[in-house]
Amino acid sequence: MLPHVNPKQMEQMMHKLGVKQENIDASEVIIKCKDKQIRVLNPNVSKINLMGQESLQITGKFVEEELQSFSTEDIKIIMEQTNCSEKEAKEALNKTGDLAEAIIMLKKE
Repeated sequence: MLPHVNPKQMEQMMHKLGVKQENIDASEVIIKCKDKQIRVLNPNVSKINLMGQESLQITGKFVEEELQSFSTEDIKIIMEQTNCSEKEAKEALNKTGDLAEAIIMLKKE
């Protein structure tokens, strides 16, 4: 925000300019990239609509994590042990980070 500007006045000015802002009650934000993911802990998320164009403003504690890559053999083992799809096996591996835990998790479901 601008210094020395009343928040209510700022809201009125934004409304006159056609800017609509909505707060989103989020507990965590995850941005997935090819080789890493960025988690935003305790985020403050605002959805902003400016003349039909929507965007998100996210603030919070950013944590970068490298994504683990698993072999096709690991995925095949999980699929054989649990009779699940390849997609389900990959999701379980990414969630647990461990072959045995992924199998246990999928067998419980």
